[in-house]
Amino acid sequence: MNPILIAALRVLAAVGLMLVNGVVLIYMLRKVLGHLHLRLGPMHVGPKGIAQTTMDVLKLLTKEDITPANVDKALFFLAPAVVFAPSLMAYAALPFSGSLEITNLDTGLLYTFAVASLVPLGVLMAGWASSNKWSLLGGMRAAAMQIAYEVPLLLSVLPIVMFTGTLNLGDIVTAQSGTWLAVVPRWNIMFPAFWPTFLFFVIAVLVELNQTPFDLSEAESELVAGFASEYSAMKFGLLFLSEFSNQFVMSALGVTLFFGGWMLPWAPASWYEAVPILAPAVFIIKTYIGIFLMMWIRGTFPRVRIDQLMSLGWKWLIPATLGWLMVCGLLFKLFDLGPGVG
Repeated sequence: MNPILIAALRVLAAVGLMLVNGVVLIYMLRKVLGHLHLRLGPMHVGPKGIAQTTMDVLKLLTKEDITPANVDKALFFLAPAVVFAPSLMAYAALPFSGSLEITNLDTGLLYTFAVASLVPLGVLMAGWASSNKWSLLGGMRAAAMQIAYEVPLLLSVLPIVMFTGTLNLGDIVTAQSGTWLAVVPRWNIMFPAFWPTFLFFVIAVLVELNQTPFDLSEAESELVAGFASEYSAMKFGLLFLSEFSNQFVMSALGVTLFFGGWMLPWAPASWYEAVPILAPAVFIIKTYIGIFLMMWIRGTFPRVRIDQLMSLGWKWLIPATLGWLMVCGLLFKLFDLGPGVG
């Protein structure tokens, strides 16, 4: 088959997955937060409100697209695309199974972090172009959060790179195959040295995703809706589709790094060959469990102040991740742990 056609089909598959995820995650968020807060969430459009999100998408597609006066029109129109494109590109290196991925990159982990780091640029563009001081503050907060937490996010996963000896996400999953003592999965999360690593990763990811308790760039209590205040119709839809898409990507990355990716700990390789859908199904179920936990955090904790957020990043998280990286390096050297050793 023509390589260009194959590449186009893979991109279309990523777009389709992104759109389906957006619809499912919006409905899931409403229901999860509803039940956490002792209410029902959407109930009236379709059985248990299941068609509510679809109707909301149709509403956004048909609403008037309003452009406020005094905006920087070029940046205002470009910003949603700048936010959307990296969110789509981040799907490229995710391994849904041993053979199902858009592309197999030797630097897949670094690539995923690199494209994810472009999202706040679009958020800053949206805030700057909106000619609204609340939007500008939201955009500036996003840039500040990105600078403060991109470093500890990358540092938090370096112990896993040291342990497995690769940046290829598929190889990191393969390194977690099998069990200890025929019972305990060889997932990285089962190794005590990676428990602080996982904690650092979760905190940094919540900030990168602009998730409660760190949703400071669109904090409605003081910024109305932050960088998105002046957007409407599908421009607004693209901004928040990207937010939900990034949530899926980061949860999938956490599953890949810490929870064995597409693998079930006690399943022989023949199972995946006999049932090709098994590996992608396991991967997506694990990813949605991670997303549920993020939503649980979102519905439980109050928002922190911006000074607390910045203090946590610069004064605590960066030193902690650097220190733990040195400790892990020492442990791996002393106990002769590293690529191919478990």
